[in-house]
Amino acid sequence: MFSGSLVALITPFKNGVLDEKALRNLVRWQLDKGTHGLVPVGTTGESPTLSEEEHKRVVEIVAAETAGQVPVIAGAGSNNPLEAVEYARHAQSAGADALLCVAGYYNRPSQEGLYQHFKLIHDSVDLPLIIYNIPPRAIVDISPETLARLAELPGVLGVKDATGDLAHISQERMLINKDFSYLSGEDMTAVAYNASGGRGCISVSANVAPTLCAKMQSACLEGDYTAALKHHDSLAPLHNAMFVEPSPAGVKYAASLLGLCSEECRAPILPLSETSKQAIRNCLDIMG
Repeated sequence: MFSGSLVALITPFKNGVLDEKALRNLVRWQLDKGTHGLVPVGTTGESPTLSEEEHKRVVEIVAAETAGQVPVIAGAGSNNPLEAVEYARHAQSAGADALLCVAGYYNRPSQEGLYQHFKLIHDSVDLPLIIYNIPPRAIVDISPETLARLAELPGVLGVKDATGDLAHISQERMLINKDFSYLSGEDMTAVAYNASGGRGCISVSANVAPTLCAKMQSACLEGDYTAALKHHDSLAPLHNAMFVEPSPAGVKYAASLLGLCSEECRAPILPLSETSKQAIRNCLDIMG
């Protein structure tokens, strides 16, 4: 099962191309700082604007640099099922441990369409699947009933819940009758999600605050919510500041301040305003 602080890894660019050196350094830094798992080429990894070659290369680098130290859950999302299967098969050959699969954006499929999309990926590879539910970006919401039906497939082992609806996990837990990795996809509500039965978070903020995010998630797993809330209070201003403008501009700027990579994003994500940059600088200064 997957648990703890899993970083939704940014994809570093330099002068418009993939910065492989920065990506390798970023992976090693995350491992040194205690992150519990890596999730490349998801939303925060700017997967929609990566070429197929870049997408696959990112997964190869992350899997190789991680070398089994923590799980690698590779993004294999697409609204085209055949493309999703291609990414899933490549992730398996590259050495990833699991897949993060999203569907629905632009197509707006029915619940049955969602089920068949994920089942096709499930039946095409041997890796476990984490279902990514993010209706603010994908338009459609994976209902608790559909997720429970997917959970009956042996390889579907968890969900990344970025719905912002804390009722979802309780509704899902009433329907799913197996060990399941309930993972938050929203930093600000991660502790509250865990209190309802969650096991961790696929985190944006962990890109720049991996140790604190890992400590917070470990405290949750140990049932010490007093300590977890203390860590959450330290992180909350950073969560807020990094999402004032469209992500991942905020987290990439924060990473640039730490010397991890450039702040460069791909269009249509634009550079931050000076006001947002100052807010992020202030947060990092306060956090030390």
